[in-house]
Amino acid sequence: MWEVAIFTGLWYWICKTDVGYAITHAIRQPLFASVLIGLIMGDVTQAVIIGAAIQILYIGLVAAGSNLPADDCLAGLIAIPLALNTGLSPTLAIAIAVPVGVMGVFLDQFRKTVNAVFVHMADKYAEEGNVRQIKLCAIVWPTVLGFFIRFPVPFLANLYGKDSINAFLNSVPEWLIHGFSVAGGLLPALGFALTIFVIGKRALLPWFFIGYFLVQFSGIPVFGAAIFGLSAVLLISYYQNKKEA
Repeated sequence: MWEVAIFTGLWYWICKTDVGYAITHAIRQPLFASVLIGLIMGDVTQAVIIGAAIQILYIGLVAAGSNLPADDCLAGLIAIPLALNTGLSPTLAIAIAVPVGVMGVFLDQFRKTVNAVFVHMADKYAEEGNVRQIKLCAIVWPTVLGFFIRFPVPFLANLYGKDSINAFLNSVPEWLIHGFSVAGGLLPALGFALTIFVIGKRALLPWFFIGYFLVQFSGIPVFGAAIFGLSAVLLISYYQNKKEA
């Protein structure tokens, strides 16, 4: 697991630096990371299945005031390799991802608290007119600090996590494991609820249910449903613009 541990540690650090902003927000998602983890561990298919199950939890995640209610990046980078390495089902992987995601929030809050030191340093250099030191305090030092705070968490979890997970599963009663599986199966509903909340307007909700039940009962893949949805949006926009003109 050395390769996976090093990769997940570096990936977590790079993605959470927000370099490129939209790019890092896209590649830090569990579904994207699952492809890379699967390539390293030699089982892309199962990794993507697990990643997709975890992704549902965070599909409607909104960072209000730049504060996420859960760290989707850390959740995927720890839960996917551990589940893949120990043969856990996607539902149990979700059960692992949830507390890990919450732990990531506390980790980020700790980082922001320590970063306040650099803010005061930048204020001091601003009074002196030292632009170079202001840039260092705003970019370089927080990035270096982020490495030492973020890299060790997924690195150590994936390097030593397999034995810990196996020992834990062997000591936990079967009924509790079954309870985790049931809970993990229900948790994706939270992702759908967040999506509905983000959509917001009642007039748009029928489109959400049309897409969901179209995939559920017709056998059309999600990509096919997305094409139908895009075509419907384009047609509606075209006729609305034509009517207004």
